[in-house]
Amino acid sequence: MALVVHLKTVTDLRGKGDRIAKVAFRGLSFYTRVIENCEDEAPFDETFRWPVASSIDVNEMLEVQVFNYSKVFSNRLIGTFQMVLQKVVEEGQLEVTDTLIDDNNASIRTSISLEIRYQAMDGTVGAWNDNEFLESPNAPSEGDPHEMDVLLPPQRQSPSKTSAAERALRRAGKGVFSAMKLGKARGQKDDHHRKQDEPAVLEAEDLDRKAMRLGGGLDPDTISLASVTAVTTNVSNKRSKPDIKMEPSAGRPMDYQVSVTVIEARQLVGLNMDPVVCVEVGDEKKYTSMKESTNCPYYNEYFVFDFHVPPDVMFDKIVKISVIHSKNLLRSGTLVGSFKMDVGTVYTQPEHQFYHKWALLSDPEDITAGLKGYVKVDIAVVGKGDNIKTPHKANETDEDDIEGNLLLPDGVPPERQWARFYIKIYRAEGLPRMNTSIMANVKKALIGENKDLVDPYVQVLFAGQKGKTSVQKSSYEPTWNEQIVFTEMFPPLCKRIKVQIRDSDKVNDVAIGTHFIDLRKISNEGDKGFLPTFGPAWVNMYGSTRNYTLMDEHQDLNEGLGEGVSFRARLLLSLAVEILDTSNPELTSSTEVQVEMATAVADNCTGKMDEFFLFGSFLEATMIDRKNGDKPINFEVTIGNYGNEIDGMSRPMIKKKKDSGGDGNEEESQLLENESDEESTDDGEFVSISSSPPLRPLITDRNYFHLPYFEKKPCIYIKSWWQDQRRRLYNSNIMDKIADKLEEGLNDVHEMMKTEKPHPERRLRGVLEELSSACLRFVTLSNKDQNHSSRTRLDRERLKSCMRELETMGQQAKTMRSQVKKTTIRDKLKQAQNFLQKLRFLADEPQHSIPDVFIWMMSNNKRIAYARIPSKDILYSIVDEETGKDCAKVKTVFLRLPGKRGFGPAGWTVQAKMEIYLWLGLNKQRKDFLSGLPCGFEEKKLPKGQNIPSFPPISLLYNMKQVFQLRVHMYQARSLFAADSSGLSDPFARVFFITQSQCTEVLQETLCPTWDQLLVFDNVELYGEVHEMRDDPPIIVIEIYDQDTVGKADFMGRTFAKPVVKMSDEEYCPPRFPPQLEYYQIYRGNSTAGDLLAAFELLQIGPAGKSELPPIDGPTDMDRGPILPVPLGIRPVLSKYRVEILFWGLRDLKRVNLAQVDRPRVDIECAGRGVQSSLIQNYKKNPNFSTLVKWFEVDLPENELLHPPLNIRVVDCRAFGRYTLVGSHAVNSLRKFIYRPPDKKAQHWSTAAKLMSAYAALANGGPISHPTGEIVVNMEPEAPIKKMETMVKLEANSDAVVKVDVSEEEKEKKKKKKKKGGAEEEEDDEPDESMLDWWSKYFASIETMKELLRQQEAAAAEAEEKDEMDMSEGSKGQGKTKEKVKAPKEDKKKKQQQGQPPTSEGPEKKNKQKIDELKVFPKELETEFDYFEDWLHTFNLFRGKIGDDDDHAADEDRIVGRFKGSMCVYKVPLPDDITKEAGYDPNFGMFQGIPSNDPINVLVRVYVVRATDLHPADINGKADPYVVIKLGKTDIKDKENYISKQLNPIFGKSFDIEATFPMESMLTVAIYDWDLVGSDDLIGETKIDLENRYYSKHRATCGITQNYSIHGYNMWRDPQKPTQILSKLCKEGKLDGPHYGPGGRVKVTNRVFTGPTEVEDENGQKKQTDEHLALTVLHHWEEIPRVGCKLVPEHVETRPLLNPDKPGIEQGRLELWVDMFPMDMPAPGPAIDISPRKPKKYELRVIVWNTDEVVLEDDDYFTGEKSSDIFVRGWLKGQQEDKQDTDVHYHSLTGEGNFNWRYIFPFDYLAAEEKIVISKKESMFSWDETEYKIPARLTLQVWDADHFSADDFLGGIELDLNRFPRGAKTAKQCSMELGTGEIEVPMVSIFKQKRVKGWWPFLARDENDEMEMTGKVEAELHLLTAEEAEKSPAGLARNEPDPLEKPNRPDTSFIWFLNPLKSIRYLICTRYKWLIIKIVLALLLIIMVALFLYSMPGYMVKKLLGA
Repeated sequence: MALVVHLKTVTDLRGKGDRIAKVAFRGLSFYTRVIENCEDEAPFDETFRWPVASSIDVNEMLEVQVFNYSKVFSNRLIGTFQMVLQKVVEEGQLEVTDTLIDDNNASIRTSISLEIRYQAMDGTVGAWNDNEFLESPNAPSEGDPHEMDVLLPPQRQSPSKTSAAERALRRAGKGVFSAMKLGKARGQKDDHHRKQDEPAVLEAEDLDRKAMRLGGGLDPDTISLASVTAVTTNVSNKRSKPDIKMEPSAGRPMDYQVSVTVIEARQLVGLNMDPVVCVEVGDEKKYTSMKESTNCPYYNEYFVFDFHVPPDVMFDKIVKISVIHSKNLLRSGTLVGSFKMDVGTVYTQPEHQFYHKWALLSDPEDITAGLKGYVKVDIAVVGKGDNIKTPHKANETDEDDIEGNLLLPDGVPPERQWARFYIKIYRAEGLPRMNTSIMANVKKALIGENKDLVDPYVQVLFAGQKGKTSVQKSSYEPTWNEQIVFTEMFPPLCKRIKVQIRDSDKVNDVAIGTHFIDLRKISNEGDKGFLPTFGPAWVNMYGSTRNYTLMDEHQDLNEGLGEGVSFRARLLLSLAVEILDTSNPELTSSTEVQVEMATAVADNCTGKMDEFFLFGSFLEATMIDRKNGDKPINFEVTIGNYGNEIDGMSRPMIKKKKDSGGDGNEEESQLLENESDEESTDDGEFVSISSSPPLRPLITDRNYFHLPYFEKKPCIYIKSWWQDQRRRLYNSNIMDKIADKLEEGLNDVHEMMKTEKPHPERRLRGVLEELSSACLRFVTLSNKDQNHSSRTRLDRERLKSCMRELETMGQQAKTMRSQVKKTTIRDKLKQAQNFLQKLRFLADEPQHSIPDVFIWMMSNNKRIAYARIPSKDILYSIVDEETGKDCAKVKTVFLRLPGKRGFGPAGWTVQAKMEIYLWLGLNKQRKDFLSGLPCGFEEKKLPKGQNIPSFPPISLLYNMKQVFQLRVHMYQARSLFAADSSGLSDPFARVFFITQSQCTEVLQETLCPTWDQLLVFDNVELYGEVHEMRDDPPIIVIEIYDQDTVGKADFMGRTFAKPVVKMSDEEYCPPRFPPQLEYYQIYRGNSTAGDLLAAFELLQIGPAGKSELPPIDGPTDMDRGPILPVPLGIRPVLSKYRVEILFWGLRDLKRVNLAQVDRPRVDIECAGRGVQSSLIQNYKKNPNFSTLVKWFEVDLPENELLHPPLNIRVVDCRAFGRYTLVGSHAVNSLRKFIYRPPDKKAQHWSTAAKLMSAYAALANGGPISHPTGEIVVNMEPEAPIKKMETMVKLEANSDAVVKVDVSEEEKEKKKKKKKKGGAEEEEDDEPDESMLDWWSKYFASIETMKELLRQQEAAAAEAEEKDEMDMSEGSKGQGKTKEKVKAPKEDKKKKQQQGQPPTSEGPEKKNKQKIDELKVFPKELETEFDYFEDWLHTFNLFRGKIGDDDDHAADEDRIVGRFKGSMCVYKVPLPDDITKEAGYDPNFGMFQGIPSNDPINVLVRVYVVRATDLHPADINGKADPYVVIKLGKTDIKDKENYISKQLNPIFGKSFDIEATFPMESMLTVAIYDWDLVGSDDLIGETKIDLENRYYSKHRATCGITQNYSIHGYNMWRDPQKPTQILSKLCKEGKLDGPHYGPGGRVKVTNRVFTGPTEVEDENGQKKQTDEHLALTVLHHWEEIPRVGCKLVPEHVETRPLLNPDKPGIEQGRLELWVDMFPMDMPAPGPAIDISPRKPKKYELRVIVWNTDEVVLEDDDYFTGEKSSDIFVRGWLKGQQEDKQDTDVHYHSLTGEGNFNWRYIFPFDYLAAEEKIVISKKESMFSWDETEYKIPARLTLQVWDADHFSADDFLGGIELDLNRFPRGAKTAKQCSMELGTGEIEVPMVSIFKQKRVKGWWPFLARDENDEMEMTGKVEAELHLLTAEEAEKSPAGLARNEPDPLEKPNRPDTSFIWFLNPLKSIRYLICTRYKWLIIKIVLALLLIIMVALFLYSMPGYMVKKLLGA
């Protein structure tokens, strides 16, 4: 598996010099060390090893180059040796001596000799080349000290690992890097060959030069450093890293809130329905109200569901949104369609929410039907501590693009199809006993039959549906062969399928085991992806222990919550998905779950049975909890049911396996005998031994015991049979290792950045380089898999997709490496973190094979504590990378309590700490299962295995032992856990090493103890070889406890460390000794609980005894008794600092022991020194301190990272000299308070340069030139230029100084231009000043804010895209794409800088120019201005224990008050010039110019604008909110003005309160819910610290407006004018200015600002003023040097509302702002009126003139003709009850109808929000009316009137009155597209046009759900205001006044049964007129003829007779 090259010597060299050689194979090269001053011969004698993944080809080359080494110049090549590896491949070993060739391929005299070995890779375990296999990786031959180097997987093109550069780096980094500080061997730094190596170790600065040599003279930006821990794969590599986090976090319940807003539904299928939306989360259902006769209802209703469940349960809950038609009290209604998604999908969305998305409804009963409509919803899922950023709710005017905003996660196609999910359940095995055996024993006695005690069946849950197999009675090995079929949309929006084996029982039907199939892991959505597929494969189920009890306390584990503590069963199953073709007529259209029979699978389909061998050895068992100390203890190891002696029941399982593996009968029967008989006949066979012999523990200290495993270490070994699916685990292992390495590297980089080590970017480059080569290595390794039959489809697909992913990841990492610069490092680090997540995701193998290994500690045959080790981690492979990370290594394992017992504090105590060695592999590969153990032991075997070499030992006897002394330097800890009720702790540390433990002293009352103590452990005995100890010592465990006077000490946290080891033959000298102090992270459960600063060294006691050890300086300070302090070389270097404290005051102190705090004092302490504040004499009267600044001097470490914390404590001075602690606060980092005096020269130059460049830019650009050093900042009306720098970037041709006031003519011109240029729609007059109010300003500002957010998002997306492009492009077209992407952005910037964006022609922007805006902050003002802590900081004081929850959300309850003040830390002495400054007051030290803290009276004016998304407080899912304001003793309840049934109330109120700071400074604004009966409930509240705002330099008292005006809606509202404010600021900041100059210019220090100089009063008169100029300066105050900071603008802030009962979860948001005016200044004017706009009353008159082409519905009774009785119905949305109908046009034969009918709709309309306001009672029981806001939409429908049956709906159209298509001029031109919006048509607004007439189409859906046109209507819409309507009234229908003429209808239009004659006339006359005429004529003719014939004879007779 590897190519090993041993480079012996190079001889016949010319001259004398330093030589170095480079050996390269497959593009991977190693350097040797440098051999100095060698003349003739260079004895390299080094070995290099390349692990190879694919077999070496006979044509591959090996190349060796020899160089003359130079420290300064690049190395000069002496000669090269190349050789083809054909011979090596054939023979496996070869020794060569040959001459080198020079550049010209000529042979030179110098010759080289080397030896090459190659271990072939055919996957066989065939010919073991003995000497090689045993020696190779793990037991290097004595003679070759460098064999070690070779073990490193060569993952980098860097010199061999011992290169000086790396040693230096390791020296520079002191091995601090990763957070764990473990597994970092610090070895190799001064190895055996240090002596002839380079004499000096380089300093870090030298490193650059060195790295340049190695990198071949590259510039520093491309240097990358390999892992400092290139050695973590550690030289002896016999230990693996323990995991510090103890507690399983899964399975613990948490608070969740799911909030759903149902906004509206559209395109619901069905005619004229009454829809209700049902929202179902888990099992809870909530309904909206019902909307009548509409298929596009508007709801805007908000629902909240609260849960308290574990995350796994939460994320599997289904959110179901369904629409139900005509539901009422009696009927449940019919389902129109529904939509399902699991909560997990919502939670994984950005911000955990979907906002304004359309859910696509489908009918689960009929999957052949298409889409059933859309519902628009917001869904958010909030866990504790998540905050949701709701996009700002303003008028939703954006035309809804439904298709583009579907409720689907990214990457899911909008067209989802139906699919069948087939889950086939074949069989299970290894089930536990689930019934009591009493009945069974009775049966056995009576009938003699022995039954299995379990009746299993399988239940599958998916997407809210459940399917079950049949029950197999009494069977431990049931066979089902059934399939469960789910029908669900694909891709499903549910992530997991839950498969459970359950035991069927009348009494308690319980789960035996649960497995989740994660669909993301078994499918791939990419274009080369695959549908979900799984197996057939076995899945292992874990859960509670297997012994049967009626009430199992760990039953939750079997339900899949928490980590299983024992193997339960394995289940063979498979899964397939088939996409349905819904057009297929044979398809059953229901989605019910079906259960069918399935064909069984062949036995060998899951892999060939193979025999596995597990070996373990217990090297140490310490820290055994004292509860288990009295009885003998043994350890049991199990894998599956093998090795489980107590409750395994594994006999039948094994037999069956043997059958299926069937290797001949004799052997099988013999194996079975072996299982039962203890005797074995065959020499190679052995009986498994799975537990260690019981031993009595010995005492370590008060808390812990240990087992006496000294030289004798017990072993276990187990044979087990499993299907051989190692390949899966191997691939996982390779990826896991890449991920581990990456994670470690990233931790290093983080650590370097945190501790500010130089060049973290180089380390990151190294990490990426390693990543890219490792990824490519994976591709070669995993690809060589032989195609064996048992690979499932998922195996093949997964392999393909993993290879693709890793290949691209490798490429991207390579590309990224070249982009890592100092500036981009944070970005790239983020991307690398994404790589890490992806790797972890890919490495998780969904198809299990070998079950995990459990180690149980047993006491008295009871299971006490366990550890679970994944089998892949200890699986052996011949390929290094495929081996598990803990295979054949000593692993430190902490045993913990099972299940719920392990939650909370109980789970944090270690039950036992074990050092255990494990090896798992195929039995036939077990040749070197002992190879990783520490050397120096003899094996003890059972008598029968004595002389068989491969027989496993039952114990190991160590005959080599080393004696050490461990020195632990415990310096200090910080940020510890508060364990006492005082909020402090009495901490001491307990240090464990092997079987010894010691404690530091207890320090009273502190969270930041400085122990400064050296603990010495003498006679520490370690077993094994010396060099192994040096490179890989055991770990030290440090636990921190809180000492209590009574009871036992409380556990506060734990951390691990590794000591630096010194062997007896090494010098105690730099670089390794003395060791440096390092920070170790302390963990308590899963959460961090502080840091420990300490150092550890392990010194070998040589033959000469302790005299050789470096001396320990005895106790220096005698007062501490025998305690040794940390010695000098290790403790930090100190220097003198002065700490100045600003004492301002104390706030909100709570009672202490029921007594109020009366006379508090603050004590400050840092590093043993401190200062006390003055005493506050009466806290109630004035909580501020009288003396403001005090200071003390203290010695602090030079290294700022080692600074101790500063402790603030507040005590209350009671009578008789008693003190009680009120609360305390520890400032963990003094960094932000450190003052560094400015470096004079540098400062001066940089500012001068800046000024010069700015000035030059302006001088070129502008016509006016300025005196040097002045900077001109000009103002433009719209986009004010934000920063000086951008200002300077204007193009050279733009004017530098821009005038602001535009003349009137120009305005006119602009207007005209606009009229011509814009579309017709913009023919809008400028808004009239009098029309504008504060709300106009507010809504305009919200638009601006949304626009800004959109731009930010776009920019972010663009940046991301750019990164993606860069990565994918690789180094090829990189330059080009960058340019391309950057260009548009630059443009945008320029446009913004030049004022108005280029789109100012557009309608929105036009308004913006005219309306002054304010700033809407989507968050609290504090976050924007750094909590106003510019000079006054607030420190929370804590008291009381921290709760034992995971999260410290309980911190809120521990706050007992706040200390206000600040501090400044600086080295003494300060430079003189600071103290000599004018006006320097020595009393205030560094706190010059702070205001006085005497009480001050202030008028506080609170403006509450509105609240959004309130949490419903009433049963109906609504609330009746009102505002309550508290400040000091003032309590304003605005109860009578509550707003009924509203979750988004607009309050629009201001409240004035007079307050006195400091007593009343905390303002609480709360929203309560009004209740008719009972007390009102708090919905949520927000607290604002007014004092910090008042005193802040950001001037948060009253925001400065955008423009200055003295009347109108934008009136200046501060009593101080801008000029006054400016001069005050200049005076306070000791600035020169302001100087107002001619031409609208003002100068402050060296900045010149320009702006307008005139202001208009109410009468439109212009007056001269400087206010605009002053305001300009204020807007740009942050640019003023030295004192500048951003001033708070006029604003509205959005604050989250919180409820103490539901900590951490937002209950809604409140928009407000606060103004403060000092009472000793002129009084401010009246408050601005922000009362909500009253809706304006309008009247809409709609005249329906005619219809045309209406579809004909009726058949005529007599004639069968098609006709329709047409009438038109109309209403305004939301006012369905006021719908109006025309009269009926009967019997229209052509679809033409004539009406001339007028509807009149009065309505109230809010123009700003474009909504109609309706107030009505919700039901007859409602107390008051509820206000609804509804979009203004007019609905017109055409109906066919029927007398005896319901009228038929023919079609309709809905017109949004704000934007609807302009009607067609004639009926001909009216097409269907007008209604569907498919073509661009001019849109009109009735509010602008006032009168519109035209033809519009009526639309309806046909049977195939297609839209079709069913008629046309000619209508006229006329909008009047209420006043206009009064002046010109009009009658309804055709009535007076202003009557309409009667329609001219054809005569056919009447009702037949009322006028029968008429109908006959019409029926007969019209149709048969000619026919009748013809008949009549014919009749007449016939009559005439008849008469003629009749009278003819008589007449003739007469005539004849002549009568």
